Amino acid sequence: MIGRGSRESSASGAAAVALASMAGIAAATASFAWARWSNWSIQRTDVEVASQRLPQAFDRMRIVHVSDLHNAEFGPNNARLLHAIRRAAPDVIFITGDLVDSRQTRAEVAVRFVAAAARIAPVYYVPGNHESRLDEYPQIEASLKRVGATVLANRSVCLARDGEYVRVAGVMDPAFTAPHARGLAASVMERNLSCALRCTEDGGRAFTLLLTHRPELLPVYAGCHIDVAFAGHAHGGQVRVPGVGGLFAPSQGVLPKLTEGVHVMGRTQLVVSRGLGPSVVPMRVNNRPELVVVDLRSASEDSRP
Repeated sequence: MIGRGSRESSASGAAAVALASMAGIAAATASFAWARWSNWSIQRTDVEVASQRLPQAFDRMRIVHVSDLHNAEFGPNNARLLHAIRRAAPDVIFITGDLVDSRQTRAEVAVRFVAAAARIAPVYYVPGNHESRLDEYPQIEASLKRVGATVLANRSVCLARDGEYVRVAGVMDPAFTAPHARGLAASVMERNLSCALRCTEDGGRAFTLLLTHRPELLPVYAGCHIDVAFAGHAHGGQVRVPGVGGLFAPSQGVLPKLTEGVHVMGRTQLVVSRGLGPSVVPMRVNNRPELVVVDLRSASEDSRP
């Protein structure tokens, strides 16, 4: 015969188990929702970059910086990403590599995105290390050109306004030349950048915006007196810890220093995007996909960075 106390004890135990199960399900659901939000909600970061060298005609020029999309789709046909770009109302769009992913290459996703972006503003593009691994990259490049992108493969173009101009230069990723020799990245980049800057005959006087994939080569860009460089590649350090920053980045290793924001060396300012898509590790922690919006300002003597 089971006593009343035993029945009450059994009921209490069952209730506790049920509550624990419900709490576990709620925690798992919340964790899943947080992870999905952290990895698929776009964070817009607004940056103002000032320079005395910027021609007055280009004061308040707005650049949307897209990097490391890796075939990701934010909504059908990247509708949410395109909406965010459209709302930013850019003068130009810079794409700094890894538009496609070398492991799950879906070039049509990249081409559709660029075609739509080019209807918002002129698109300038350089490839990253993932593109360097693809035998079909020449076909991808041809498709991007066909839908309206300007591909800056170690070359420059000039943007003119009211009789003044700035130079937009772009470099191929060093992995196209030296895919397995990391120690050669700086020397390869120096050659690529030298080639890109030779494309204009201004004696190096033009204000220069550089599209590159690699933030860790900032000393090379500073040595060539680039005014503003745009890069990605670091994926924000993948996992970000408050007060510490990113934990690991390609080509920089553990506790990388160049994973987001604006960094200055000499007269060169480097704008680093945390990127949008997944990398080898598909989970981003405290590191939402980032769309960077840069406003250029013609600085006075007193406001020089």
